[in-house]
Amino acid sequence: MLAKRIIPCLDVNAGRVVKGINFVNLTDAGDPVESASFYEQEGADEIVFLDITATVDNRATMLDVVRRTAETIFLPLTVGGGIRTVDDMRRILSNGADKVSLNTAAVLNPDMVSLGAEEFGVQCIVVAIDAKRVPMRGHASDETRMTPGFEKVPIEKVGAPREYEVYVNGGRTPSGFDAVGWAKYAVSRGAGEILLTSIDKDGTNSGYDIDLLGKITREVNVPVIASGGAGTLEHFYEAIEKGNADAVLAASVFHFGKFKIREVKNYLAGKGVAVRL
Repeated sequence: MLAKRIIPCLDVNAGRVVKGINFVNLTDAGDPVESASFYEQEGADEIVFLDITATVDNRATMLDVVRRTAETIFLPLTVGGGIRTVDDMRRILSNGADKVSLNTAAVLNPDMVSLGAEEFGVQCIVVAIDAKRVPMRGHASDETRMTPGFEKVPIEKVGAPREYEVYVNGGRTPSGFDAVGWAKYAVSRGAGEILLTSIDKDGTNSGYDIDLLGKITREVNVPVIASGGAGTLEHFYEAIEKGNADAVLAASVFHFGKFKIREVKNYLAGKGVAVRL
């Protein structure tokens, strides 16, 4: 049995780690390089580094921060934010990242996923999905629409949102895509892993969206990382046991000292979950 991974997420804005609620109201949570080093000592299995405003600000990922982080730690490092081309992927990987995470760029142009997988291998390509529940279960809202710019993927390949809609641009823009359909399509294009974040649950400490997580894990054959909502030790266990997550990602509970990573691992091990101790 493969060990389940515990992954702290460094959401970076203007060179600082930040954390908010539902993707807004950001609070400073420290220096990214120092944070990554601390989490390595704490027993983290990987680090995810997301430059959360690079796409919205129409700029490249902060390569100097990526490079300094990669030089400091020996853990696998996933980097996302502001990636628009294969050359962007190459720059990030050449500066020390092990994987790149694509979100908006993948929705705008799924060829990016395929080209990245062909160039660097599927193990390097993570497709991040920020999903939000459609207000009336099973019915698209008036807000839901195919936003101009997202027409490159024929809607019949993904489907209109039924229960969960994919959002892009840092959770600001609805895409008109169904989250489950998009996950399946992204994997068919070469995604080697899915990083699934519930916008509704993000920063609330109320638990992962197990319903969303289960719908995705049942439909794809690649690892799925659960993100958004961790607030108790039981939440990590539920994401793995009920949602079938291969890894659990969290930010605020680690950044602000509610739990230590080893504490989470010891709890999961005590519940019979395979983790690296």
